[in-house]
Amino acid sequence: MRFCLVGSSPQRGRYCTVDRWYDERRLRYHREKPEARMFYAGVDTHKKYSRIVVTDSNGAKVAQGTLPNTQDSFKEFFHQFEEPTRAVLEAGNNWGIIYDILEDIGAAPVLANPLKTRAIAEAKIKTDTIDAQTLAALLRADLIPKVHVPSQKVRTYKNLLRQRFWLVQLRTRVKNRTHNILDRNHVTLPQCSDLFGKAGRQLLDQIPIPEPDSRLLKANLQLLDYINEQIRAAEKWTKEALEGHPGLAVLRTIPGLGKILAALVAVEIDDISRFSSPEKLCAYAGLVPTTYSSGGKVRHGNLLPTCNRWLRWAYVEAAWVAQRTSPYCYAYFERIKRRKGANCANTAMARRLCEITWHCLTEERSYEERTPVRRESNQPAAFIGSWS
Repeated sequence: MRFCLVGSSPQRGRYCTVDRWYDERRLRYHREKPEARMFYAGVDTHKKYSRIVVTDSNGAKVAQGTLPNTQDSFKEFFHQFEEPTRAVLEAGNNWGIIYDILEDIGAAPVLANPLKTRAIAEAKIKTDTIDAQTLAALLRADLIPKVHVPSQKVRTYKNLLRQRFWLVQLRTRVKNRTHNILDRNHVTLPQCSDLFGKAGRQLLDQIPIPEPDSRLLKANLQLLDYINEQIRAAEKWTKEALEGHPGLAVLRTIPGLGKILAALVAVEIDDISRFSSPEKLCAYAGLVPTTYSSGGKVRHGNLLPTCNRWLRWAYVEAAWVAQRTSPYCYAYFERIKRRKGANCANTAMARRLCEITWHCLTEERSYEERTPVRRESNQPAAFIGSWS
């Protein structure tokens, strides 16, 4: 038992137990100012249903249930609580629908990072009820690792862009299957810049190969035409949806960011004020290495595994283009390439583009190309607007 001398206790100047003193102070507080009652709901979401556990301000369980993922069922369940209710759910595949339902019925939802809710991830006994109750307990203690929640409009933009990227991946798979058909029939490829372009397609239609590969080749080419049509439609939808998007015009001026990658970066960053420094944005994009520092020794590893993979992919792809189109990016890339190789140089270039993005969006100005000049060894690395 721990003891302390409590000068503010009723027994001034005498020793009393810490537990007794806290009990007296807590009772006095409740007598003077009663605490407003609040309910906390932990929602363990699944594909077709959700498990909900509701606790009060003292942590006692007051209600629980399994509900289908419909607005009517959630509204009926939460209607029984007259006091204010806060809800928490983990980010998953279908979190957006449940989050919008909770927001519409006034449950003040909070989105949790499932990778950081260690109380659930490391539990030896894991059920839907225990997970929901643990989420409610963490919310009551204000220990939820929160995740940024983009608006419904931004989520719609993301779905449009990711549909386009999925179609491009599908087109690549169809092209690879077409090459496989040509290779196994020992077909000499025609001399053209693009085998699947206008001139290349005319030559592919005239190549004589035996059945059934002839029919398979024709089917693949027809499928390729349909996918290209869908890609153009997705790009048109994205252009119409993002017309007038703040910051998109600024991003288009940064080297390597074309109309597609600029749109992706804009919707993934969402609000640049979320990041207080360019280092924060680079960490969010996963363009900084992992660091282990202990006992005066520092070790850097691979890039951060937990990040926004779409944002990192966009900057890595943009870096390859930037070093071919921008004099400053070319000089920066070549300087690192001589020491660490092309891949490390491209990753460093991607991080520099991410830093430039932060400055351009924060200052609301376009990228300005500067002629690179050789700097002295003791001169700090220059940056946008004043780099050398």
